[in-house]
Amino acid sequence: MKTQIKLAGNFLKSIVRSCWLLFLNGLLTLLPVVITFSIFSFVFKLMKGWLAPLQRISGPIFSYIPHAEIILALAIIFISGVLFKSLIARSFVDIFEYFVKRMPLVRTVYTGVKQLVHAFSPSDHNSFQQIVLVEFPRTGIYSIGFLTSQVAQEIKPDNNHDYFNIFIPTTPNPTTGYFVMVKREDYKIIDITTQEAMALIISGGIVQPNRFTIKS
Repeated sequence: MKTQIKLAGNFLKSIVRSCWLLFLNGLLTLLPVVITFSIFSFVFKLMKGWLAPLQRISGPIFSYIPHAEIILALAIIFISGVLFKSLIARSFVDIFEYFVKRMPLVRTVYTGVKQLVHAFSPSDHNSFQQIVLVEFPRTGIYSIGFLTSQVAQEIKPDNNHDYFNIFIPTTPNPTTGYFVMVKREDYKIIDITTQEAMALIISGGIVQPNRFTIKS
């Protein structure tokens, strides 16, 4: 009798364990899909909120097109890219920046944002010169950073060493981060591209460079 009860108990435990594993497998399969969908849904709704004024000025022609404001925004961005390639439109941008750079507070914000945006552009090969490892925020803990330039002689912490400017982005938003000045011996250059470094930072280390993945 005891043996039968024990076998029934083990059988029940086996069923419960199998059901739990199936549930866990379904959860782990669906969770990335749900989270991805939720993120894109949130961004989509946020964009629609930002672009709501375009819907009001688009007129009756676009009123029958779903999400017309997003289509209109994409069209404006594309047309702007085409126009900014021409000398005439470029001159207007230069005039605009001429006046912006003479406004004390606006100048600082605009120049900093513009440089940061261009630094993350795939066509920019100068802003982020090398990818480095830095002991940050304390000794023994390493962070990925972007070597941007050498510190000018006038603002170096001391004149006995060469210092370098390094931008350390944060996860999952790499457009924010920390700016540090370190000596040459205090950082290590690593052999990964800007895109690989960005994927590694944004994913919190989940997305590793494919060429470094250990093949089973």
